[in-house]
Amino acid sequence: MKILFMFPGQGPQRPGMLQGLPDGERVLQEASAALNEDAAKLDSSDALQHTRAVQLCLLISGIAWVRELARQGLEPDMVSGLSIGAFPAAVAAGALEFSDALRLVALRGDLMEQAYPSGYGLTAITGLRQSQLEPLLGDCYLANINAAQQMVIAGSDAAMQQVAQRAVAIGAQKIHRLAVSVPSHCALLDEPAQKLAQAFAGVTLTRPRCAYLSGSSARVLFQPAQIADDLAMNMARTVRWHEAMEAASERDVGLALEMPPGAVLTGLAREPLTRGDALSLDQAGLPLALRLAAQARDQR
Repeated sequence: MKILFMFPGQGPQRPGMLQGLPDGERVLQEASAALNEDAAKLDSSDALQHTRAVQLCLLISGIAWVRELARQGLEPDMVSGLSIGAFPAAVAAGALEFSDALRLVALRGDLMEQAYPSGYGLTAITGLRQSQLEPLLGDCYLANINAAQQMVIAGSDAAMQQVAQRAVAIGAQKIHRLAVSVPSHCALLDEPAQKLAQAFAGVTLTRPRCAYLSGSSARVLFQPAQIADDLAMNMARTVRWHEAMEAASERDVGLALEMPPGAVLTGLAREPLTRGDALSLDQAGLPLALRLAAQARDQR
């Protein structure tokens, strides 16, 4: 059975998340050199109020843990990331250099935040199918299809509140305003996505050494140009995470391991992975992850 590394999007970030990373001093020095700033300060409470800092923290954390797993002898057969998580996924697959990813993610965060500095964001709605939610959207957009009955909408605060009220009226079980200040994964971000795509012209990507599974298209990509397009444009494209995990299951993934921080993707992956299991490294710890990975390898 194959091993998938999953990388989270915005939401599970927390103050101090870059402190205590495996080989953290080396990783933060590398990040600081690429960004020309002190990367260790990106995880302060004040810094994490900004999209740029959040996205950089998720990238740095993901790569620190990927490198630790490699030191322990564990390499992925497949990688996939939700939203910003696609960048550490591409680095983990060997398609994108860490230093290039840092500079691109810094630009990505700036572009997103500048486009919508306030009054917009994302709201998760649980308990409705896509066919039930779409007629309620009004001025909002369907941003994420995380599970069969867990969707995320994007739009202005006022528009999302209206959709939430309509959703509750027809049986939605839970409404949750996410800790994201930008209306990601919809046409509202077409312009900043195009600007990020232009920045990729100065970056060289290579063919990944393992399968890169897009969280937007749910397709495995190997061509560098396709991966560059996926990374640049995913901020303006609907996340199809449920379909991506179904695709992972079809490709014999026996263990999906979520990089810190958080465990959201672990919960979302368990139902689609009909022949495997998912595990949060943050919650389960490194020894258990290595043991389950060894068992998955033995079943090949």
